[in-house]
Amino acid sequence: MSEDPDCQVPLEAPVRPEAASARASRPAVRHAEPPRPPMGRGAAALLPGLALALALAVAGTAVGKEFPLIGGPVTGIVLGVLLAAVVRPGARLLPGIGFASKRVLPVSVVVLGSQLSLGQLVQVGADSIPVMIGSLAVCLIAAYGIGRWLGIARDLRTLIGVGTGVCGASAIAATAPVIGAAGVEVAYAVSTIFLFNIAAVLTFPLVGHLLGMSGHSFGLFAGTAVNDTSSVVAAATAYGPTAANYAVVVKLTRSLMIIPICLGLAWLVGRRDRAASKATARPRLRVVRLVPGFLIGFLLMTTANSVDLIPSAAHHGLGELSVFLITVALSATGLSTDLTALRRTGPRPLILGGGLWVVVSATSLVLQFLAG
Repeated sequence: MSEDPDCQVPLEAPVRPEAASARASRPAVRHAEPPRPPMGRGAAALLPGLALALALAVAGTAVGKEFPLIGGPVTGIVLGVLLAAVVRPGARLLPGIGFASKRVLPVSVVVLGSQLSLGQLVQVGADSIPVMIGSLAVCLIAAYGIGRWLGIARDLRTLIGVGTGVCGASAIAATAPVIGAAGVEVAYAVSTIFLFNIAAVLTFPLVGHLLGMSGHSFGLFAGTAVNDTSSVVAAATAYGPTAANYAVVVKLTRSLMIIPICLGLAWLVGRRDRAASKATARPRLRVVRLVPGFLIGFLLMTTANSVDLIPSAAHHGLGELSVFLITVALSATGLSTDLTALRRTGPRPLILGGGLWVVVSATSLVLQFLAG
């Protein structure tokens, strides 16, 4: 697969009955992906749409500061969807919107690596690794099985599954360019994840007290079963400082799973592309082409942080920058979303998100119990 995060995934051929059923649930997007500007026009063609996405991101960030439970990225995509529903962006805005939604996403994922350290895998302790990996594996398997049973399109169920299993909007942002997901699918997945983030923040502390969980145990529970970092912090802080500190470490370590998941998806997409081309000669597998460029950047940034090349004083600023860039990209995604098509998707993806939320929560608790 090319390192270009703009890659598109062709449909499979021939069409099997179950594939036809799944595609029937894919949102129909009335407009094509925003066109890239001619070379001669350069940056000037990007400015109007990019400025609009930046303005929405600033507004979303301000709202997110006042209401941390909602957060800037979710606010940005909601503002973008609402604005697009009222005034459909014209041709003058589309190049910049397309640039923001496609090119800013990879940069945000690279910057996100500055918040992680490879040594955190050791810090969380051996007891958390089985719960973390087990919950993720069960989530991805359930996303495939339940999503297929519900007849949900492949890319949409992948985004919801990865968003639930790894780290919410950040995982969706990293996965979307790898599989070539449509903007409307990204919008639906982020909205679904957000809904169950709220449910987790409101219900998890109550569940923890009912079960008599310690701060350490609840931190592991929140870190493995809540999606976005802000929601993890909100839920764990309500339970106490011990729970909050441990939950953040578990959550950041869980975010590292973005790397193997995206590599696996890139390999699957590359194999599907070769099968669809019906090439008579077997192409040589180039491992380097399976690795999107932004994932290499993410890993390099994480490694740099691990060896203290990134000053600790810069961590907060880089973290804020990563969240803001994700907000810019998701605001642009909202601007390019067809709200009518989103409604036509129906309730089945939401049912999938709810089912996965319950499955991951139950799996985390069961694995903790089995591990003692």
